[in-house]
Amino acid sequence: MNPSSNSILVRAACALALGCAGIAAPNLAPAQISVSITLAPPPLPVYEQPVLVQEGSLWAPGYWDYNQGGYFWVPGAWVQPPTFGLLWTPGYWGWGNGGYAWNAGYWGPTVGFYGGINYGYGYFGHGYEGGHWQGQRFYYNTAVSRVNVTNIHNTYAQTTVNDTQVNRVSFNGGNGGVAARPTGAELAAARAPHQPATAEQTRNRQAAMTEPAHSAAANPGSPQNVAAPRPAAPPTHAADLPAYAHQAVPSSGDAARDKANQQQQDNLREGQEKQRQALQRQQADDHARAAQATSRNGGEELERQHQAQTQALVQRHANEQQSLRESQAKKPGAEREAGRN
Repeated sequence: MNPSSNSILVRAACALALGCAGIAAPNLAPAQISVSITLAPPPLPVYEQPVLVQEGSLWAPGYWDYNQGGYFWVPGAWVQPPTFGLLWTPGYWGWGNGGYAWNAGYWGPTVGFYGGINYGYGYFGHGYEGGHWQGQRFYYNTAVSRVNVTNIHNTYAQTTVNDTQVNRVSFNGGNGGVAARPTGAELAAARAPHQPATAEQTRNRQAAMTEPAHSAAANPGSPQNVAAPRPAAPPTHAADLPAYAHQAVPSSGDAARDKANQQQQDNLREGQEKQRQALQRQQADDHARAAQATSRNGGEELERQHQAQTQALVQRHANEQQSLRESQAKKPGAEREAGRN
């Protein structure tokens, strides 16, 4: 498989998921990648879930993402939810209008539709069977989730009927795709308030995108690093974040539109990089003042403050990137037409 071959046609996608994924109900997913690809995503690799050693994280399964270089694998990972009580609805690829379009995942109080894709480890096509919330604690189903029961005591064992992954198909609809359709409860979950991927998940995706071994063209379709070995430690300082580099936008088939989209992307990344550098200087000044103080009390509090600042910056920038992708995914003139209506 060669994702860069001439058989791939990248073009502008519909504004929201259901129109492009070929599912009748509108506005099912919160956002959609701004390209439609005629080459199907590779099958899901078979892998073993890393053992969770400290409670608090939830499992986000690995998935195939896409950029101008083709499909690349984003490893599954244990990630911290944005707040207590939220569950992760994985994203999925859906076929419609002659191409495959990505429906982004999200956090919400219940799990919505994720294409009927069997991602394994609790995500067997509908809902999540890897655990549940009780108040502010998450209880892990050890029949599905691999956790260290010596360290984690809020566990139970409930066998499920789909506790093994047998179907590796990674897309919904089309030739060979999963034929699942959303239930009423899943439609309601998609329409309820929810939150996008966290900064930690965004970092995981960005790291995978820059790793050549994760490319389907290089592996091919069988990545070695299929899952993160342990929950990623969040960065404490802005200096821990990589400098924001140029990112090429997907082609829409319209050269003028692509040029305008690229300029928007470049302007956003330039502004975000200036904000990152400003926070880096501010945090360095904080450390310089703390080093001159006669007392070392409050050092841990300063680190917690810096970590909160850094996480807020990363999350804000991720939200800005998502908003720009959604805006660029709209067909030309859609905003004007909506205004007239």
